Amino acid sequence: MNGPSERQLTFAPHGHVLTNVGVWSPDSKWIVYDVRSDAEGAMFGGDRIEAVQVKTGGVRVLYRAKNGARCGVVTHHPVEPKVVFILGPEHPTPEYSYGPARREGVIVDTRRSGIATNLDARDLTPPYTRGALRGGTHVHVFTPDGQWVSFTYDDDVLSRFISSSPDHDINQRNIGVAVPDAGPVCVGRGHPRNHDGDYFSVLVTRTTSVPRRGSDDITRAFEEAWIGTNGYRCPDGSRQRRAIAFQGIVVTPEGREISEVFLVDLPDDLTVPGDGPLEGTPTRRPFPPRGVVQRRLTFTADRPFPGIQGPRHWLHSAPDGSRIAFLMKDDTGIVQLWTVPPTGGQPTQVTRNAWPIASAFTWSPDGRCIAHVMDASVCVTDVATGTTRRLTAPSDPPPRPEACVFSPDGRSIAFVRLTKESEREWNQVFVMSLPNDM
Repeated sequence: MNGPSERQLTFAPHGHVLTNVGVWSPDSKWIVYDVRSDAEGAMFGGDRIEAVQVKTGGVRVLYRAKNGARCGVVTHHPVEPKVVFILGPEHPTPEYSYGPARREGVIVDTRRSGIATNLDARDLTPPYTRGALRGGTHVHVFTPDGQWVSFTYDDDVLSRFISSSPDHDINQRNIGVAVPDAGPVCVGRGHPRNHDGDYFSVLVTRTTSVPRRGSDDITRAFEEAWIGTNGYRCPDGSRQRRAIAFQGIVVTPEGREISEVFLVDLPDDLTVPGDGPLEGTPTRRPFPPRGVVQRRLTFTADRPFPGIQGPRHWLHSAPDGSRIAFLMKDDTGIVQLWTVPPTGGQPTQVTRNAWPIASAFTWSPDGRCIAHVMDASVCVTDVATGTTRRLTAPSDPPPRPEACVFSPDGRSIAFVRLTKESEREWNQVFVMSLPNDM
């Protein structure tokens, strides 16, 4: 049964999926989502982006894909009336259809619904274009000031290589950043799938297909988040303005793959090449810009349950940048909330609950609480005390694990639950208003 402050917002006979963060408009009046039938389904089939007004339940279509394209995973600009999301190829063919390496980010001004502009440029023909990518981007998230955009990336050029070799890289998921100041990026038309982009895009992580056991080498970088509303404070008192926390797959001394918390510090200028071309080569992925520093923050191989574990989740930082939250099992095997400083150090266990954390999570804007699902309920945990408060009664089915998102004003939480409509089950968007004593 729904609690007194819980409301179902969407009722249409199709699925609704929230992204793990950034689903609210800056004024906390609208929630944006896509219409995939199920976030964990094998087929990415959403054809439009919608927004629901929290007060009235009224729905607006912000973008409708055309010519066989698919779209989804939408996030809102933190300041302006804009959204960014994935768009797959129009006129897909068996040789070029939607996939991790064959999609892009697009931006829509919500005041001009239906008109999308390209975020990232694509150039699939060598010599490649600096500031363009050769593959697909995913889960686009603005910095808190709305200036830069992060994303995960898969390389279409390198996808043709099945196995690793000293002579070439293989496609591995990495993290990229798009910046507007150096754009737009215009590319040649040597390939029918090439296109221009408004932002200048680069990769900022390094992966390897031959990781050394017990080292900080990673084979995959994923589930990232911007650190702080204004970066974080360094031990010497200076401030690192922009940095990204992410999960990286390492190999333990025993040969086991586990996920650990990593960080990349970013320079103010991402257009200067580092130790290789920003645009990559036919056999090498794009190189990070000069000044990017990648660091490992957690070392959990010796724990009874090593590595980041639990439901799929993205790392998230406290608004002041002091702590990065993630999920990991405690010594008894229960998934709990943990944090680690961006400067490094031992992780701190936040929750000590009898039930595992069961969803992705977000911080409240004031940095006091984290919203998440536990024991089939939407819950809020006080980070200072570790006390978890249940906001909704346990439900069957429980809230979906993909998202539990605080509103910008800190007074509401958006989530998704499976409901039955016309003898069929659909994921629908719900909103929970926090009690007055919180």
